[in-house]
Amino acid sequence: MTRGRAVALFVAVAIASAAVGYALNRWWAGSSIAGREEPGAIAEAVFAARLTDLTGGVQTLAPWRGRVLVVNFWATWCAPCREEIPVFVRMQERYGGQGLQFVGIAIDHAGPVAEFAREFQINYPLLLGGLETLELVRRAGNRAGVLPHTLIIGRSGRVAASELGALKEPRLEALVEPLLRADPESNAR
Repeated sequence: MTRGRAVALFVAVAIASAAVGYALNRWWAGSSIAGREEPGAIAEAVFAARLTDLTGGVQTLAPWRGRVLVVNFWATWCAPCREEIPVFVRMQERYGGQGLQFVGIAIDHAGPVAEFAREFQINYPLLLGGLETLELVRRAGNRAGVLPHTLIIGRSGRVAASELGALKEPRLEALVEPLLRADPESNAR
């Protein structure tokens, strides 16, 4: 290949890559739900999502409305997820009586999730999400769909925090404790 052809090929690949990158960026950023949605609307979508439990039943997160809700999107094959789940188990035990409720939404299959739950002695509800759940994750600001992703919804029904990556216990406590102390009536939707 001549030097001129190599340069032309390089330029063509660079232009094509830039065009694809630009198109993907416009698609993500141009969406009406790409992380710019009202926190209350995101929480309502989370509460309304129809998810499958480990027995095959369908349920929503609506029964936990009014609690401080930590919704964790995760998978059994996700290494950072495996690191943070013991923190969630400890915090559910420690703060559950004060109104804290963890719910794990696994982007996975029931068998591996049930086995994982036994191994890690998970003490909070686990639900299963599919591809439609990834759109919910995207609505909450996780445009790349990375796991783990955690939403913290206050008693008022508004998203108080959206965290990408594994949460460490001090960070999670700093996010949750003020919400547990807050008067739910003072945070009107």
